[in-house]
Amino acid sequence: MKIYVKNMVCIRCKMVVKSELKKLGLHYTSIDLGEVEITEDPSGEQLGLLRIGLKKSGLELLADKKSILVEKIKAIIIEQVHYTDEQIKVNLSDYLTEKLHYNYTYLANLFSEVKGTTIENFYLAHKIEKVKELLAYDDLTLTEISYRMHYSSVAHLSNQFKKMTGLTPSHYKSLRYKGRRTLENV
Repeated sequence: MKIYVKNMVCIRCKMVVKSELKKLGLHYTSIDLGEVEITEDPSGEQLGLLRIGLKKSGLELLADKKSILVEKIKAIIIEQVHYTDEQIKVNLSDYLTEKLHYNYTYLANLFSEVKGTTIENFYLAHKIEKVKELLAYDDLTLTEISYRMHYSSVAHLSNQFKKMTGLTPSHYKSLRYKGRRTLENV
């Protein structure tokens, strides 16, 4: 049985879900961002306890299909931006259509309706957060970050960064307080 979890955006979130499942004696075969495959059908009581346990960590069980689909879109984008170095070979709209088996127009309209922003803006916001993270570590040059994040040029990265943050990457890097957001708040 698959269960879907809102705000499950990192490895720590997976650990929380594993812990809550273990407390309830539920076994899983896979845990991905936003999605868990469990071997048994949980009782209503177990689902209620799981819902309560997850809520304490800012996670939430999802039941309706639209919310589940939006979480799948978010998980794909977060996985692509934050946890994969390989660039997708097609544009984002084709990639999402291929992964989710839905028309992109439907996905885009649904995402905008539920999240109040476009898929593209969500994707760009995550790319900029990842750039902020890489700038904060101070290990890579802007050219290396641009290449790693699959920007066509340093100028393109700099322009997009300034448009989204109001700061140049070098000015951001010089700040003592970096003002990064958690993934669930991007």
